[in-house]
Amino acid sequence: MARALMIQGAGSDVGKSLIVAGLARAFTRRGLRVLPFKPQNMSNNAAVTIDGGEIGRAQALQALAAGVEPHTDMNPVLLKPETDVGAQVIVHGKRITTARARDYAAMKPSLMGAVLESFERLKARADLVLVEGAGSPAEVNLRKADIANMGFARKADVPVVLVGDIDRGGVIAQLVGIKTVIDPDDAAMIRGFVINKFRGDPTLFDDGYKLIEQKTAWRGLGVLPWFARAGELPAEDALGLSDARKPGQCKIACLALSRIANFDDLDPLKLEASVDLVMVRPGEAIPGDVRLVIIPGSKSTRGDLAFLRAQGWDIDLLAHHRRGGHVLGLCGGYQMLGRSVADPDGIEGTAGDTPGLGLLDVDTVMSPQKTLMRVAAVHADTDQPIEAYEIHIGRTDGPDRARPFATLNGEPEGAISRDGRVQGSYLHGLFTSDDFRKAYLAKLDIPAGNEPYHARVESALDALADHIEKHLDVEGLLALAR
Repeated sequence: MARALMIQGAGSDVGKSLIVAGLARAFTRRGLRVLPFKPQNMSNNAAVTIDGGEIGRAQALQALAAGVEPHTDMNPVLLKPETDVGAQVIVHGKRITTARARDYAAMKPSLMGAVLESFERLKARADLVLVEGAGSPAEVNLRKADIANMGFARKADVPVVLVGDIDRGGVIAQLVGIKTVIDPDDAAMIRGFVINKFRGDPTLFDDGYKLIEQKTAWRGLGVLPWFARAGELPAEDALGLSDARKPGQCKIACLALSRIANFDDLDPLKLEASVDLVMVRPGEAIPGDVRLVIIPGSKSTRGDLAFLRAQGWDIDLLAHHRRGGHVLGLCGGYQMLGRSVADPDGIEGTAGDTPGLGLLDVDTVMSPQKTLMRVAAVHADTDQPIEAYEIHIGRTDGPDRARPFATLNGEPEGAISRDGRVQGSYLHGLFTSDDFRKAYLAKLDIPAGNEPYHARVESALDALADHIEKHLDVEGLLALAR
């Protein structure tokens, strides 16, 4: 049976996911079979697994770092927020229900069994399981039914290393405060800490580092400087989306929807040297000089249609199209481009029918069945192959489907308007296919580079592992695992 080590955070977005990915690559290079695990995740950025389910994108990246295929056991419970108070609940890769926050809290104890089943299966196949927590163990109000942090660590007897983010300030209070507020038996599971995202001379924090050790009796395992290439790796949380602005280049705009999903579709574009990827934030107008506007995936298509209209983006899109601009809708964005989106059973919210943007002559009807699969398609316009995945509910049909975006097993996929400038597709991850990406950008008179996308991600993972090896006590971390 494998040893295991859990990386928890003093808060959200402290860098847990990247540290686990870097450690997975570092330990894999030592010849260990490493598998990542996150008991419970909350993210609308999901990946389709080899066993036909879905998990958080961060665990898929960690699997890539470890050189293994993503599997639903790596993230047995996934929450996909649909509203401010409700989320789709995915267990072992499949949707089981949509629950309000209070109802999900009552469900959690019954999900610990599914979490432990997955963990034991991974342990049987690995030398080392690297576990990532969620949020912070300081959320003691959630401790009673916890399956994501100390609840899991105690139940599975997995030692914990706590990560603090010094870039946001107050890291001493974060770590010392956690020791103060959590249960003493929980605190005993924590064997060490890491300081992450340090900028400047790390020796300037020597006194603070020693103070944390003294106040907590936890072992310091290193200060990790800011990793400059983090932006080359897929982000899990929409909060991590940032403008990779390159003034004077070819502009592509993406609408930052309130329930944006699978936004890693944008990653290969933002890495193109010639592309200025503009994230259009709420309250901002779509720039008038963009060549392409992307409407991304959404976890709540009708809800985000209302959000889009509230920003005035529907008017901006029509003006962009009149000027000769191009529009690409992906998944939920594709559904929004049609004449209507109907949800008769209230799958994504209140039952009803919402008018679409009318830029494609198609209609969508939501249905309980979710499409989850990896696919190989061919782009209809350029004949270039596309390796992608589908993860959606709803069926879309109409006259513009006679002009498909791609062919999939000989069948039409997606739709294109009569003038060819508005396109929609259910294919996620399509821009990772290098030849397709080059050909698609060429149609927009945007030059593309020659570096393969996957090679760049692999290079960034190697650089991350090197960075961690240089600054953290990696052997000490491995010695803590049991």
